[in-house]
Amino acid sequence: MHVLILGGTTESRRLAELLHPRWRVTTSLAGRVARPVPPPGEVRVGGFGGADGLARWIREHRVDALVDATHPFAATISANAARAAAAAPVPLLAVRRPSWAPVPGDDWRTAGSLAEAAEALRGLGGSRRVFLTTGRMGLAAFAGPELDGHRFLVRSVDAPEPPYPAHTETLLDRGPFTLDGEREILRRHRIDVVVTKDSGGAATAPKLTAAREAGIPVVVVRRPPVPGGVAVAESVEDAVAWVAHVAAEASEGECAEGSG
Repeated sequence: MHVLILGGTTESRRLAELLHPRWRVTTSLAGRVARPVPPPGEVRVGGFGGADGLARWIREHRVDALVDATHPFAATISANAARAAAAAPVPLLAVRRPSWAPVPGDDWRTAGSLAEAAEALRGLGGSRRVFLTTGRMGLAAFAGPELDGHRFLVRSVDAPEPPYPAHTETLLDRGPFTLDGEREILRRHRIDVVVTKDSGGAATAPKLTAAREAGIPVVVVRRPPVPGGVAVAESVEDAVAWVAHVAAEASEGECAEGSG
């Protein structure tokens, strides 16, 4: 049983830990992080060359199950995974941590994209100190002259590359983050608005609590939907159970062929 995990998230690493060495596990990393923490099992870095390239790799390496455990905003990779799984063909599961939901006291403004998030900042009016936690990709959406009066604190694992906002300070850090740490960032940098993607999960959620406590508005970018027809697991444990089910079905199929 060979499981290919499209990784780069906390869930993908945990899944590899639980599956290996019971089954052969290969985790594929996109290579966008300079020093990724390698998961157990085999690791490959870099793209496949689109859906066709992924399907070809699946066939050549005799993959039996494909798990899309990428970031909830990796829409292109997820779409390629769906097309490749159908073409190979192999069963496909998407692992998606539950979305965040506002609670009493939150002041959230939702946006459908980074461009809409930038528009939401303009709608708040005045000069703002923005804690931008959407990662280092896509910062060009906030680089327009309309936001030149804003000052941005950008947090990411690796340093961003231009274009990015005119007044940008970079904070290089990797989650999980603590509530006390997020409170200190908001206080020390005098943040008065937070911009984030709806990544879900607990690792980066403390900033939402800190913003609520401080009465700071949060612009939340909604995540793209999972491709149609793809099974979804909200936890790593459910993903392990899915892999075990696929393995059991494959074993039963082999026994049936042998008895014939």
